[in-house]
Amino acid sequence: AQLLVLILISVAVAGPFYTSEENLSGEHTVFVIDASASMNTDGRFDSATEIAKTYVSKKNSIILAQNIPVTVLESAGSSATKDALDGLSGKGTVADLSTSITNAMRMLSNEGGRIIVISDFTNWEGEDPVAAKRLAESYGMKVSFVRVGTTTDNVGIIQGWLEAEENSYTYNCVVKNYMETTQNVNIEIETSGSDTKKRITLDVGPFSTSQFKVENLGSGVTTLEITRDDSLMTDNTAYISIPSNIQNELLLVTDVKNSPAAVSLSLLPNIRATQSNNVPADLSDYKVIVIDTQQRALTTEEVATLDTFINNGGEALFLASSALDPAAANFDLLKILPVKPIATMESSNGETLKVVQDTRLTEDVRFEDIAVYTYLNATLRADAVSLVNTDSEIPMLAYWSVGDGTVMYLGLSDELGEDAWNNFHNLPEYPVLWAKLIAWLGGAGDIGDYNLQTGAISALPNEMDVSTPSTTVTTSRLLYDEVGIYEVSGKDIAVNLYDDMESDTTIDSSGVLERATAQDGSQIVRESTYTAKNYIDIYLIILAMLLVIVEILIIRSRGEL
Repeated sequence: AQLLVLILISVAVAGPFYTSEENLSGEHTVFVIDASASMNTDGRFDSATEIAKTYVSKKNSIILAQNIPVTVLESAGSSATKDALDGLSGKGTVADLSTSITNAMRMLSNEGGRIIVISDFTNWEGEDPVAAKRLAESYGMKVSFVRVGTTTDNVGIIQGWLEAEENSYTYNCVVKNYMETTQNVNIEIETSGSDTKKRITLDVGPFSTSQFKVENLGSGVTTLEITRDDSLMTDNTAYISIPSNIQNELLLVTDVKNSPAAVSLSLLPNIRATQSNNVPADLSDYKVIVIDTQQRALTTEEVATLDTFINNGGEALFLASSALDPAAANFDLLKILPVKPIATMESSNGETLKVVQDTRLTEDVRFEDIAVYTYLNATLRADAVSLVNTDSEIPMLAYWSVGDGTVMYLGLSDELGEDAWNNFHNLPEYPVLWAKLIAWLGGAGDIGDYNLQTGAISALPNEMDVSTPSTTVTTSRLLYDEVGIYEVSGKDIAVNLYDDMESDTTIDSSGVLERATAQDGSQIVRESTYTAKNYIDIYLIILAMLLVIVEILIIRSRGEL
């Protein structure tokens, strides 16, 4: 009996199981709730959360459909689900319903379930949600579209942009009337630091737009507000942010004259770039340091100066070169980098690049067009973030925090001639990336960096507290999904909707529901059952315990215990 107990326990530790075909369950409900700006019309979002409560099942998940779907709850019970629904609020982006439904499919891929999509279905980005619905249904999932809201009137600000003047900015604003009659629209303009409000009155024709300008805007936050209350308040206010000092000092440390990096930096607006062939002892005048030494390694003294600068809140960017090869570079310098260089490598066919994290830094840059023939083989350090890698997963654009500062590594050397490491400096995106990098690294950057459209994403230098229009969040990757002012690292970022279709509350979405319920003869490509693993280890352990008890009783009956 003792031998049998040992055998049972040994087998149980191995985790034995048998498989069986189980019916797909409908107990797991995934809610896809449209959180777009149009859902703030006449309480549509609140109606959506109340309707969702009537579909709550034993196990539930919630996905907020924004331009990037956000999973707010996964595999929770009914009580926790209802509490989570009560805590949700509408946002200010355009919803990607199709991707949200696809994410819901992944959640149900093992045991099946149902997807409840609650939306006004008036506007979306990405693929047609009806196509996503049919795809999910072809895999045996039940998908229901629930429509909220009705058509209504609206007047809103649908576009705005800034033009630089000699000592100020001019804001151009477009207001649209979605009503059948001409509307008299009053707009109040309030600038921070001013006790008086300016007022503008527009007569906007039916289903027409009217444009006006606000001139001589100085630094600070300016707010334009349509004073009337209507069905959608999200587009009634526009925010403008102009930094107080947009001129910043940058130091380029290089041993090469007229390098592509030097030329690009000299062309950046609002940046005064100073060039030096070494790291000066006093860096107090600079916010950003760019290191592009190609023929010599930095000295121990230079590295110590940089280390102090970065730890005290400075920002530094290092370009890859043979001077960063471990065979030549100062050991203390290598410890500062977000990557750990191993050796200089060559690729006869050229390494291709891929974006591994989509952010505003990687927008509008076709990294796939860059051919890399020489590069530093490196690994990403713990706590560092890589945005662009080679296909062999070597980090080419990465950053991390050092003390109170930030260090970024760009693996694309700007060496020229026959020994050029890559072709990036020949591409039109080269100066675009430099403008983005310097703006991100603490330079004031372009005025556009302070005035964004909802749905924009920023990768922050490190995890930090950010004041949003409604709350405070701690994050290293920020989605601007509300209209209003965000405070990020002491900067005021104005975020606006500026979307004609999202502001159009007159759209009748009944056609979407008709297409969603129409029979298209789609075939089920998934069986109605799934293969389940049924583990029996617990039963073996119970049997072993019973045998132990029986043996103890036998021994006691013999009087041996």
